[in-house]
Amino acid sequence: QVQLVESGGASVQAGGSLRLACVASGTTDNIALMGWFRQAQGKDREWVATIFPQISYTYYADSLEGRVSISQDAAKNTVYLQMNSLIVDDTAMYICAAGTFRSDGSYDTNVTQTYDYWGQGTQVTVSS
Repeated sequence: QVQLVESGGASVQAGGSLRLACVASGTTDNIALMGWFRQAQGKDREWVATIFPQISYTYYADSLEGRVSISQDAAKNTVYLQMNSLIVDDTAMYICAAGTFRSDGSYDTNVTQTYDYWGQGTQVTVSS
């Protein structure tokens, strides 16, 4: 089992920046990838970014690339999401997810079914 706890969400003005954190605990050796998703009220969950911790490969949603950056601190079992130039449409619950190793080595990073564990989320609200 893996537990994920997010932090760092806040209310900010447009143009501002935030850094979200996700701390993983439990059987973290089984984690192959960690991702951030977001879900705005009344909308579907949307993939934001993913990192493969062992090899530090990162992937981003096209719509957000350039404004977000995913990184990790392996010693702290923590993944970060740096968000810059925030806009009102970034308002959402940001949710951390972890996926375990698969025998075929195939991971669709932008698909929720790829991830086995989810955090509770941290709220980001951007005002104009």
